[in-house]
Amino acid sequence: MTKKSPNPIDKHVGSRVRMRRMMISMSQEKLGDKLGITFQQIQKYEKGTNRIGASRLQQIALVLSVPVSFFFEGAPVPESLASGLSEPPSPAYVSDFLATSDGLALTKAFMKVKDAKVRRRIVDLVESIAADEDR
Repeated sequence: MTKKSPNPIDKHVGSRVRMRRMMISMSQEKLGDKLGITFQQIQKYEKGTNRIGASRLQQIALVLSVPVSFFFEGAPVPESLASGLSEPPSPAYVSDFLATSDGLALTKAFMKVKDAKVRRRIVDLVESIAADEDR
């Protein structure tokens, strides 16, 4: 018997929960305590293994101080529904990257740089390094 893989939407919502939790430096245990559930349940939510119900998602949104819609930003859209969209959804790799500790650390550090010219030079540097990697 094969194990059923998580639904892409459940994985996306879970990764957004993880990203936001990490953004505010909250542990899985602390989030679980605030919700009255175990950190293991938080892990399952974040991996998309367990689906988050509507009322629980509302509680998570309140604890993490974001609107419920935050968890669906950039969510994958099934092909059958995508044909009526006026603009394509944001690439999943962006939210996947932001859900990693490196992505979050880089984003936090980058946002602290106030000078727009310095930020542009950082982007240019990273693009240059990436171009060298392609060779």
